[in-house]
Amino acid sequence: MTILKGIEIVLVDKVENGVDEFNHPIFVDKEIVVKNVLVAPVKTEDVLNIVNLTGKKAEYQLGIPKGDKNTWENREVAFFGKKWRTIGIPQEGIESMIPLSWNRKIMVERYE
Repeated sequence: MTILKGIEIVLVDKVENGVDEFNHPIFVDKEIVVKNVLVAPVKTEDVLNIVNLTGKKAEYQLGIPKGDKNTWENREVAFFGKKWRTIGIPQEGIESMIPLSWNRKIMVERYE
């Protein structure tokens, strides 16, 4: 029997780091390593649905591990040596009702 295991990805969060001379906030990137994230290609029908709804082309779907407290909405992520941007908000299931290690999922598009 094989055990499902995710990969490490980098989630990029924007952290406020002071203000500029016009009193606007300055943000810096903070890289957060998230372990055990599942990465799976998106089905063709889901790609078409997302393109029709948002105009963005989803390429992968990420399975977010249970207990993760990071914000995933509109964030940059890095894995497979490339940058990606999340689409929408994560879909979440009831943690205690899901038998595996992941209870949320979100789609990503290629980002350069």
